Amino acid sequence: MAIFKTLLVIVQVLSALGVIGLVLLQHGKGADVGAAFGSGASGSLFGASGSANFLSRTTAVLAGLFFACTLGLTLLGNYKPQASLGVMGAAQQSQSASASAAAASVPAGASSASAAPAVPK
Repeated sequence: MAIFKTLLVIVQVLSALGVIGLVLLQHGKGADVGAAFGSGASGSLFGASGSANFLSRTTAVLAGLFFACTLGLTLLGNYKPQASLGVMGAAQQSQSASASAAAASVPAGASSASAAPAVPK
């Protein structure tokens, strides 16, 4: 379970850094970091508006991955397994369960009659 938690934390941190980087690369209303890399050029790899669509879709996927990892870590953090009693604890539980079952199987009238023996006159 600890390995799975560690893996989720690593994926969460990487997706958070990816979202931060992609948000900074996207072309906004002013001149930002995205303009320095030529995000508005029509002769780019993705076309005139292809890079904006690619960056926004990738940002949405990474944000979804971030939220899924956060939800997974929350669920794993709230999970509390029952404490193990070991071999001897399991034996004690089975003995107490059989004793309570035996006490429940004795009829109520029979136990009171056997407790008070009959005295002849």
